[in-house]
Amino acid sequence: MNPSAIKMRLRSAKGFTLLELLVVLLIIALLAGYVGPKVLSYSDRAKVQAAHAQMKTLGDALIQYRLDTGSYPSKQDGLQSLVTQPTGVVGWHGPYLAKSVPVDPWNRAYEYNIPGRESEVEIVSLGRDGQTGGTGNDADIVIGL
Repeated sequence: MNPSAIKMRLRSAKGFTLLELLVVLLIIALLAGYVGPKVLSYSDRAKVQAAHAQMKTLGDALIQYRLDTGSYPSKQDGLQSLVTQPTGVVGWHGPYLAKSVPVDPWNRAYEYNIPGRESEVEIVSLGRDGQTGGTGNDADIVIGL
């Protein structure tokens, strides 16, 4: 290649200016600011739905336990009695869960209350914040039987 052809190529090769790069970065930041919170809210909503599904499965297992034994597990035996037979329980035909007792989507154990606040038995997840009460995604999720 001759030197004049190389000079012509260098003159015709254009790059991006600093201003153009800054505009692109600003657009990306604006999109991330809009899309990020939407994605996080979907994640929180999915965790609440997963907790409801797990709690329904636990509730169904508790009902089967009650049909077999004549009563719900004691507070002391808790949800673990769905997987391993408590001592002194007659009629246990478990395990009532395919695997171990799951933790809630926020990686905390479900609470098992007998008696429940408004029902004979309840299963509780304390939600995202792990505190009693709360609103929105921080609200307690309670299933009563």
